[in-house]
Amino acid sequence: VFPVTEKEKPKSSHGDFTWNSMSGRSVRLRSVSIQSLSELERARLQEVAFYQLQQDCDLSCQITIPKDGQKRKKSLRKKLDSLGKEKNKDREFIPQAFGMPLSQVIANDRAYKLKQDSQRGEQKDASDFVASLLPFGNKRQNKELSSSNSSLSSTSETPNESTSPSTPEPAPRARRRGAMSVDSITDLDDNQSRLLEALQLSLPAEAQSKKEKARDKKLSLNPIYRQVPRLVDSCCQHLEKHGLQTVGIFRVGSSKKRVRQLREEFDRGVDVSLEEEHSVHDVAALLKEFLRDMPDPLLTRELYTAFINTLLLEPEEQLGTLQLLIYLLPPCNCDTLHRLLQFLSIVARHAEDNVSKDGQEVPGNKMTSLNLATIFGPNLLHKQKSSDKEFSVQSSARAEESTAIIAVVQKMIENYEALFMVPPDLQNEVLVSLLETDPDVVDYLLRRKASQSS
Repeated sequence: VFPVTEKEKPKSSHGDFTWNSMSGRSVRLRSVSIQSLSELERARLQEVAFYQLQQDCDLSCQITIPKDGQKRKKSLRKKLDSLGKEKNKDREFIPQAFGMPLSQVIANDRAYKLKQDSQRGEQKDASDFVASLLPFGNKRQNKELSSSNSSLSSTSETPNESTSPSTPEPAPRARRRGAMSVDSITDLDDNQSRLLEALQLSLPAEAQSKKEKARDKKLSLNPIYRQVPRLVDSCCQHLEKHGLQTVGIFRVGSSKKRVRQLREEFDRGVDVSLEEEHSVHDVAALLKEFLRDMPDPLLTRELYTAFINTLLLEPEEQLGTLQLLIYLLPPCNCDTLHRLLQFLSIVARHAEDNVSKDGQEVPGNKMTSLNLATIFGPNLLHKQKSSDKEFSVQSSARAEESTAIIAVVQKMIENYEALFMVPPDLQNEVLVSLLETDPDVVDYLLRRKASQSS
């Protein structure tokens, strides 16, 4: 496995980056969505982006890769609130969605889905048992068993997995075409894993630290299923279907009682189905509440100053730097941000009045990208206040920061499609990084890229 030409990295991202796989197949890298990269590639992309930000971007602040689901110190107010909730006997459930780290929300969603799937499986087993008691039931059961065994084989590896969002959804292997499919480095066959071990033993000086190796072995070699909370996806879908022509969709008041009821249903893990009769204003308020109540904002506190300081750069550099900062986000933050910006972009496209194909006037929702950034910006990007006194004293500084937050989020809404693409030069850096430790893994990834492009 090797790049076809060893040449100086071009300054633009439009260079020709072509690799040869072990089978001799030539693979030319092209821009792809970050969500199409494997979990392992996304972890390495974080490192590549981090290095590039330090080398090429002068953001005048310290940059760190945010930690996924990092525990934060509780403020005194939150401690008192949580103590009050513990004493409240009516609150007999643990919240599943609101006020929790994003990775935990997604883990809860996944645990709920697994539980639902197992219940469906139990119901199917019961119906199969009934069928077996009927005349000719045995033949029928054997047929069903032979077809269900193949599906069981693809899921039987996962029951003992934790519900951590870093564990990918197992994709059905039988349906995949092209290259072989594996879920992690340890999933390669015996010959390949022995080769991998031999390579790692023969290169002790060049190998990664033990901790990084252990992490890489757990990471999937296939794309992770979108890590977006059920609540966010449900709200966005509902508003895209029913709310695009609603004037001032996020500005008009909602029913506090109905919003609280929806909130409690999502918090209890109920399979909430948002239908047409649900008020778009209630659903819009629910989405804003979810983002506001996240312990760590979607764009993370670690990167707050870095995102704001992109505005200090030349206009032509701002978008590329925002893109690198987005690559630093944990996958769950990155995927949820993508879904949210996609939705806000659709809302903004319906801001102006329009005329339909049949000549009917269609009212706009008046929510431009600037209006949306003004509403959502402070929920997506903020830093923790150290005290109420500081909050009141620095009002002018806060006003400046608020303007900066709105400008950054507006730029994201207007350019969201480009921000989540990974250009060939960065994919090339990722593959070069992996080639130093795991050549057989690079070969697998190249074959998968080749089968995707074909």
